[in-house]
Amino acid sequence: MVRLSNNLVGLLNIITLLLSIPIIGGGIWLSKQANTECERFLDKPVIALGVFILLVSIAGLVGSCCRVSWLLWLYLLVMFLLIVLLFCFTIFAFVVTNKGAGEALSDKGYKEYRLGDYSNWLQKRVNNHWTKIRSCLVDSKICQKLLDSGSTPVEDFYKEHLSALQSGCCKPSNDCNFQYVSPTNWTQTPTSSLQNPDCSTWSNDPNALCYNCQSCKAGLLDNIKSDWKRVAVINIVFLVFLIIVYSVGCCAFRNNREDNSWKRYP
Repeated sequence: MVRLSNNLVGLLNIITLLLSIPIIGGGIWLSKQANTECERFLDKPVIALGVFILLVSIAGLVGSCCRVSWLLWLYLLVMFLLIVLLFCFTIFAFVVTNKGAGEALSDKGYKEYRLGDYSNWLQKRVNNHWTKIRSCLVDSKICQKLLDSGSTPVEDFYKEHLSALQSGCCKPSNDCNFQYVSPTNWTQTPTSSLQNPDCSTWSNDPNALCYNCQSCKAGLLDNIKSDWKRVAVINIVFLVFLIIVYSVGCCAFRNNREDNSWKRYP
């Protein structure tokens, strides 16, 4: 007798199996096309994710449609562990992104970002890998727009709605009170302050700017915070979906056991 839960699990796993193919293909494409270390670090995780989804889908498909109970049991175990891990990660993501926000400035369209305002855990991770992250930021040319607009009047620049990274990495901190020459060219004056360590770190060199500033790290953390919160919301939806699939899988596993018992004892 064909059971609805077995068919449903089989259908869902056919869909995920088909989805795994472009994921693996995308990872292979990334490995071939990557020109920098920043692009290259993505290919292996993407390929690993695709292979993982492929193997889990095959286990669920064969286990449900061919009545292979041990494969379905393995599939359910992996699904259970995935649900637990996803739940823990979602809670963790909300906790570590709970702190930190840009400081609004009077008469300016952009905000200032301070590293100390963000989670200590995120600060530590960014500080430990900053050399590689800095290289990626330079390669991404986040300051190119400001470099290209060298003749922007100061009044217009102050009205610019800069991203967190542009504000933190491409200009000196507002605390420095430097004199504006162009969006990426600032000079010290007798009224300038160097109390903020970022003021001494700032350089008019287009390849340096404020990439080594604490504000640049803070701008990155503000981006991470926003991205992680979006991911956490998506994870909640995905978690509900996984729980539904897991419940249907449990019904299919029970059907397999009943069918096997019926065949053993006619």
